Amino acid sequence: MIELKSAADLEVMREAGRVVAQALAACQAAAAPGVTPKDLDEIAREVIFGAGATSPFLDYHPKWAPSPFPGVICASVNDVVVHGIPGPLPLREGDLVSIDCGAQFGGMTGDAAISFVVGEAAPADLALIDCTTRALQAGIEAARPGGRLGDISHAIGEVARAAGYGQLAFHGGHGIGREMHEEPFVPNKGSAGEGMELVPGLVLALEPMLHAGGRDWFRTDEDGWTLRTDDGSRAAHVEHTVAITADGPVVLTLL
Repeated sequence: MIELKSAADLEVMREAGRVVAQALAACQAAAAPGVTPKDLDEIAREVIFGAGATSPFLDYHPKWAPSPFPGVICASVNDVVVHGIPGPLPLREGDLVSIDCGAQFGGMTGDAAISFVVGEAAPADLALIDCTTRALQAGIEAARPGGRLGDISHAIGEVARAAGYGQLAFHGGHGIGREMHEEPFVPNKGSAGEGMELVPGLVLALEPMLHAGGRDWFRTDEDGWTLRTDDGSRAAHVEHTVAITADGPVVLTLL
């Protein structure tokens, strides 16, 4: 079932999204050689709980996972695409890091992700992050009333395809609101003009996940959560929570 959000709902979601944006900004500012993903998780916890919000990531336990997720962020490094558990291995100069974070505030949810490089960045990593960001922006621009869900998927997928990057198979964006994951599923590739109609009040978390290898396949670590590229290529993941309004798309996960 898809629940359309009211103007009041969107204002609350904007507050949840602001907490997410603050947590992500704090994580990126703190990331440096020697800092661990677990350190970044602690920083994000302070931001989220300090704002009076809670984490939809912490103890999240979908049916396919062997255990509840132990962090408030997913910290995915280099060839990890998504769902990296924030652990004790220190970050190194040149690591490509993707941080995914959510917050629940006032009964509503925000969800966003950023990718960045620790210290000096290789040009190839910057190009990958730039393309992933452009794919997200293309998806946001397509999120307009009267369009179709496939318009968003097509816009994201075309940016990735034109650059020759692979995408994470079977994964994409999702509806969001009172829960972190709601209907509909938003594929990161598809055909324009197909799928459900986009209407005001629909809120989606759009999240392209691209990697430097051309293949879409992945492998899962023994922890049951961490998804890596099957060829060891580096990956980037960016995300925003986006509301479809009569005036066009509105990003709810900004500072």
